[in-house]
Amino acid sequence: MPWCDTHAMTQHLAEIARHVAEDAHAILIMDQAGWHMSNNLVVPENITILPLPPKSPELNPVENLWLFMRENWLSNRVFKSYDDIAAHCCDAWRKIESQPWRIMSIGRRMGKWVLINERPY
Repeated sequence: MPWCDTHAMTQHLAEIARHVAEDAHAILIMDQAGWHMSNNLVVPENITILPLPPKSPELNPVENLWLFMRENWLSNRVFKSYDDIAAHCCDAWRKIESQPWRIMSIGRRMGKWVLINERPY
C-alpha cells in the first residue's frame, strides 16, 4: 500500500484475520506507530494487539529483518517510480520468504539485555 495510515492498517488486519484458523486467536506484537494504535483502527475479533513499549525497536525482531533486506537488496539504488519501489520490495520479500532458516536466525539476534533488580535496603 502506498500509505502507512489507519485505513491501510485496518485492511492489513482484516487480511490477517481471514487467515487465522476458525478456532484460533492471533496476538500481534507491534510497535506503537500512530496507525497501529489509532482509536479509529478496526481490530477484528480474532486478533489482539500487544503493543511493545515506546521507543524500543530492539524488542521487535522484525526490525533486524527489515535491516537485512535493506542492506542486501534495497539500499544504494535509484528507483524510477513508486511501482519500481514496490516491485523491488516485493522481490526482496520473496527472497527472504524463501529462506525461513535465515528469518529464524535474524529473528533470534536480539541485543543483550541487562536486568537490574532494584531492592530496597
